[in-house]
Amino acid sequence: MKHLICSTAALAAILGAAPVLAADYQLALSTSQPQTDPMVIAMQQAEEKIEARSEGAIEITIYPSSQLGEDNDVLEQIRNGAPIAVLVDAGRLAPFQKELGILAAPYLVDDYTGYAAITDTQVYKDWVEGLAEASGLRLLDYNWFQGTRQMFTRKPIESPADLEGVRVRTIDAPGWVATIDAMGATPAPMPWSEVYSALQLDAIDGAEAQLTGAYGIKLHEVTTNVAFTNHIQLFTGLVTSDQWFQALPADLQAIVTEELAAAGDAATQMTVDKLAEVQAEMEAAGVTFNEVDLAPFREAVAPVYDEIGLSEARAALEAELDD
Repeated sequence: MKHLICSTAALAAILGAAPVLAADYQLALSTSQPQTDPMVIAMQQAEEKIEARSEGAIEITIYPSSQLGEDNDVLEQIRNGAPIAVLVDAGRLAPFQKELGILAAPYLVDDYTGYAAITDTQVYKDWVEGLAEASGLRLLDYNWFQGTRQMFTRKPIESPADLEGVRVRTIDAPGWVATIDAMGATPAPMPWSEVYSALQLDAIDGAEAQLTGAYGIKLHEVTTNVAFTNHIQLFTGLVTSDQWFQALPADLQAIVTEELAAAGDAATQMTVDKLAEVQAEMEAAGVTFNEVDLAPFREAVAPVYDEIGLSEARAALEAELDD
């Protein structure tokens, strides 16, 4: 029997259009990133390995560019038992397990390499289990580095004061909105797929984004400046239905977790390797990049931890990391 539960008409239509297959289990991988992004390329590698190792017991289908809906909508489908794993940042999980929001907090680490130690802590693992118990969402991994978030605007940004009155697109999650507000800008949360047109129509003045993601939707065509604010290291993880995951036999659980974690490592390395190339192509298109003094930005966002209730979570992490 196939363990396939479709919670929305859209998903049912997409999956139902395919012929009946021999696979016992099906899993859709959803991401907002386009087909050419390192995240999708790594998913394709995982698809081949999972299907091969499971000897066809698990069928993987990949849906890039938010084909199954925006991330928050897909999370609701998953909570209803849909066999989907969506690639999201922890800010979107904070409404269900507040402490996980710290993984998307500003200036949490100096660079992306600091996240491996965090996700190896027992306190992080306890938060993951708490998420599954409270919401039915199973966070499979959190090692998909999409890049460091920078400010894409039409004017140079040197300090928080330069962001005053600038409408900046950000992720629709409390921690992200609070961070951009504290940096001095006016947060404008909206789906990633709408950012390009919003800039074209002057509905927003800029966007905070990672270089590879911005290049994928051609933000260099509608912005002219990138300030290296480095405010968030954008890691993401695959979240699926705990109901679906627990229905898998133990050997298939191991295959899914091992191969998707390996894919996250591969996506991270591809992202890091591509950064210089992407910046060069954006510069060739006329975009100017500038370094900023990070101290004023760090100082500006320091109150965000208290504002969104993450000071205790940071203290718990620091206590274990310092042991």
